[in-house]
Amino acid sequence: MTSTLPPPSSIPSLPQDQQLRVLDTLFEPSPELHTLMTPVLSNQSFASYDRLIDAVGGRMSALSAENSPTDRTVLFGILGSHPRLGRPKVAQEQLSELSQKEQAQLNVGAEELAEKLRAMNEEYESRFPGLRFVTFVNGRSREVIMEEMRQRIDRGDADREVTETIQAMCDIAKDRARKLQS
Repeated sequence: MTSTLPPPSSIPSLPQDQQLRVLDTLFEPSPELHTLMTPVLSNQSFASYDRLIDAVGGRMSALSAENSPTDRTVLFGILGSHPRLGRPKVAQEQLSELSQKEQAQLNVGAEELAEKLRAMNEEYESRFPGLRFVTFVNGRSREVIMEEMRQRIDRGDADREVTETIQAMCDIAKDRARKLQS
């Protein structure tokens, strides 16, 4: 995992593996995201990481507006790359370093709450096949996150879930970029 980010304007001149490492650092490793963004990273310069992340979000939103099965598969591959919230510590080694830090407070607390979160993840994924619940945790408690998850499950609006998941992934990426540039 990269501990710092190169200047965003330098990305087009970087070797492809380094360009993809930037994506993996900001988002989560995803072959579909690599495929979607490789042409953009190689041919477009960005003045800031916020603009790069907005471009990624725009590309994902464009995929969500399309109704082709291929676009949906690509989009859901990207959205499904994000780890489940509150994964047990045994699974932490599979999370990126940044995801481990971001979710740390969700793994602290009563085992009963951890089990409830696991069950809610399953319920969410059953309600919205192909999606994972993604939200910008940003220091919020497990209870607040679970309340948001319950509201989104009960709402049952798959299109809105896609939109909110894309936004949450971009919010997380912008937070990571800020932290890695300071």
